[in-house]
Amino acid sequence: MSTATVEHGQATAAPGAVLAALAEDVFNRRDFSRLPEFMRADYIQHNPLVPQGSAGFQEFFSAWFAASPDFKHEVKQLAVHGDRVWVYGTYSGTHSGEWLGIPATGKSYRFDAVDIFRVENGKLAEHWDVLDVHTLFRQLGE
Repeated sequence: MSTATVEHGQATAAPGAVLAALAEDVFNRRDFSRLPEFMRADYIQHNPLVPQGSAGFQEFFSAWFAASPDFKHEVKQLAVHGDRVWVYGTYSGTHSGEWLGIPATGKSYRFDAVDIFRVENGKLAEHWDVLDVHTLFRQLGE
């Protein structure tokens, strides 16, 4: 995947490149400083566990990173169609701190997910997901 080209604070790349750049900065580097370049402030989130807006996204993933310092997201497939990006990947880490209301278990987890994003004017605008939470909670012992 290529990264997004950003000029004067505006992403100018195709939807897949915007997502790749966000994944590199946020998921790989745990750096939210460029989030406004990749995501609209009024980002619509369809997962009820994640608060709305880019601030809600940052709040949720900051907590996840704190609970799983070795958090990793592996992209297995990525498809772009118009303004939509589908990502099939695997989330993994070690549950070292409270997360989703579950006290730290010290257990490793690995589960698959499909994330779907809508991109508007070069920024992530909306998100849907399908997560294998059964596998996640079974691994955490819940």
